[in-house]
Amino acid sequence: MKKSKYEIDMCNGSIMDKLISFSLPLMLSGILQLLFNAVDIIVVGRFTGSQALAAVGSTTALINIFTNLFIGISLGANVLAARFYASGKEKEMSETVHTSITLALISGLVMALAGVLLARFALNLMGTPNDVIDQSVLYMRIYFLGMPFFMLYNYGAAILRAVGDTKRPLFFLVISGMTNAVLNLVLVIVFHMGVAGVAIGTIVSQLISSILVLRCLYTSNTSYRLYFSKLGIKTQYLKQIFQVGIPAGIQSTVINLSNALLQSSVNSFGSVAMAGYTAANNIFGFLYMSVNAVTQSCMSFTSQNYGVKKLKRMDRVLLDCMILSVGVALTLGCGAYFFGPELLKIYTSDADVIRCGVEVLAFTTVPYFCCGIMDLLPGALRGMGHSGVPMILSIIGTVGTRIVWVFGLFPAHRSLSFLFISYPVSWILTILMQAVCFYFVRKHVHQSVNQNLA
Repeated sequence: MKKSKYEIDMCNGSIMDKLISFSLPLMLSGILQLLFNAVDIIVVGRFTGSQALAAVGSTTALINIFTNLFIGISLGANVLAARFYASGKEKEMSETVHTSITLALISGLVMALAGVLLARFALNLMGTPNDVIDQSVLYMRIYFLGMPFFMLYNYGAAILRAVGDTKRPLFFLVISGMTNAVLNLVLVIVFHMGVAGVAIGTIVSQLISSILVLRCLYTSNTSYRLYFSKLGIKTQYLKQIFQVGIPAGIQSTVINLSNALLQSSVNSFGSVAMAGYTAANNIFGFLYMSVNAVTQSCMSFTSQNYGVKKLKRMDRVLLDCMILSVGVALTLGCGAYFFGPELLKIYTSDADVIRCGVEVLAFTTVPYFCCGIMDLLPGALRGMGHSGVPMILSIIGTVGTRIVWVFGLFPAHRSLSFLFISYPVSWILTILMQAVCFYFVRKHVHQSVNQNLA
């Protein structure tokens, strides 16, 4: 079939310019998704108060725990679709698309039900203070009603990324993001709906983005065209999606459990520290989205080149991604550190909240390039279809370090600064383990491919 003008040829020609062309819209898409939550935080912080700000922020780690398993599984759909597309297997590509979209709908409905039923229990488990828990529960329950739309967008966008199209998902998010911002302002300022207003605004924006991405797939004249009559689960493709996606999802979920553990420690300082952490964590999230875009690029490029057995090009993809990731992380991380107080004033005018936010940013921004490197190595391995061992090492390195830190070291040194030193320490330890893993898996993959070609 004819290729779309939005697609990028990942298997031929220069790499760095294509990586930038692929990564930049993906980076902006991630940042725009994060802005959904940032607009919520800014609007409630400015027009409802610090308790509402803390209420919205206290749900972030929990929402990530619930969603990241299924978002991780979408990476499996991305890897499998990229491999089939590069090797010209149109039937397999089509069945992967329909299995993925069906899985997205089912997982979204499951999460909506779980979020509504378990919101108060989970927030109580995290030690959410009594003065904010009712608002936190309300926000979380409404937010989770939009999970089917959220999942459909993310799985649809994963299919488009697999073929090199990151521009149209960005365009869809621009439209939905503008809708989100307008609705937040109207529902909170005009109708005084507080946290319920910002949650409803987010749901409507997610509905719009999901409709746009599904329409894009439905109207395309390609091997990844969506036919609603063909929706269903093909077990052989589901297994392959799970093989890569479940370890990635478990890794992301468990790491977010460790972040929820840190959130519980922050909660022990009270609602002012919670609000400061909420604002700082949102700034920190922009760094994550930026380097994660490079990791996603590495995975997609590696997967397509693995599909056509271009092993040397896979190595060059990883090297160029390292250069790109470190450059982006250092630039944005240093900027976030030096302009931290000014950035925090966007979220709140409370001086104590800003002081707590600065304390968090001091240890999480400048060394963030380490996190980029830490994520790239597993990203490259997932592109080759190997996801299990990198998952285990990431859990040991990041979660293990933070558990030891929170329960073993933090009680004797109770401060936000000491708590968040655990971030760079865990990143460095994980890099060392992932580098050893990558060396041996890469060697095995090269030997296996060369034997098959011989």
